[in-house]
Amino acid sequence: MVLDITEIQKIIPHRYPMLLIDRVDELEPGQRAVAVRNVTAHEQVFNGHFPGNPVLPGVLIVEAMAQTGAVALLSMDEFKGKTAYFGGIKQAKFRKVVRPGDTLKIEVVLEKIRNNVGLGKAVATVDGKKACTAELTFMIS
Repeated sequence: MVLDITEIQKIIPHRYPMLLIDRVDELEPGQRAVAVRNVTAHEQVFNGHFPGNPVLPGVLIVEAMAQTGAVALLSMDEFKGKTAYFGGIKQAKFRKVVRPGDTLKIEVVLEKIRNNVGLGKAVATVDGKKACTAELTFMIS
């Protein structure tokens, strides 16, 4: 199942400038999602991070991972119309610098869902190389 930006906005409440995924290429509700973020030079964050050496902040990579996981969770019938919040971030590791012109591919596999809590493992890659990995906890409200 492929979702464009309009369909993503029907699932998660994020809007510009905080909507950090552009497309969902694969979706298995309650199981996994694979999303894409096209990193572009005109993003406001690059005015200050860092002038002459633009680098996408790691916190924005992790947020894009969380939004991908939220799509997988909130696509489930029992969570439609709800909001997924960060409950925790573990083992976040940054392995590659992400710059304008890169396409960030994000995969989140949900490992456990109990009541209103979901746990997932996330991997973000650029050109097949790991940029970031993390374990994420989601709280659904």
